[in-house]
Amino acid sequence: MMYKEMIGKKSSRVKNIVERGMVKRFAASIGDSHPIYMDEEVGKKSRYGANIAPPTFPRTFDYGTVEGLHLPSKGLIHGEQIYHYVRPLLVGEEIYCYTEVKDYYDKTGKNGLMGFLVTKRYGEDLKGNLIFTEESIVIINEAVREALKV
Repeated sequence: MMYKEMIGKKSSRVKNIVERGMVKRFAASIGDSHPIYMDEEVGKKSRYGANIAPPTFPRTFDYGTVEGLHLPSKGLIHGEQIYHYVRPLLVGEEIYCYTEVKDYYDKTGKNGLMGFLVTKRYGEDLKGNLIFTEESIVIINEAVREALKV
C-alpha cells in the first residue's frame, strides 16, 4: 500500500517564533480582530499576561520534512484538520515543531481507490512540553495515485 512504510516516521524539530507582526497579519487575514491578538495592553491584562495567537495560527509554522515522504504539489484533497491545545500560543515565544506520519489506509469510493494519509504535527515549548497538536488527513485520489505510479 502507498505510504504504509512511512507510518511512525518523524521530521526533525524546527524552531518557530510566534512573532507579533505575523499574529496581527494572520488575525486580520482570517477576519478576527479580537483585541487579545492585536492590542498589547489587552494582552498584558489578560489571564495569559500576553497576547495570544489565533487557534489556527500554527498553520504558518515550519514542521520540518519527513524524510522519504513525497507528496505531489497538486491534486490532493484536504480531508480533515483538528487542533488540540494544552494552552494558547503566547506572542513572542519560541515553539519547536515536528511532524509524524500516523497512518495510511485505502478506501474504494465512487471515484475509484483513494488513499488517506494521516499526519500529526506537534508544537512544544523549549523544555519539550506539549502546547498543541494538529491532526490532518490528506486524501489522495485515483488520478494522483496514477500520476505517482505507486
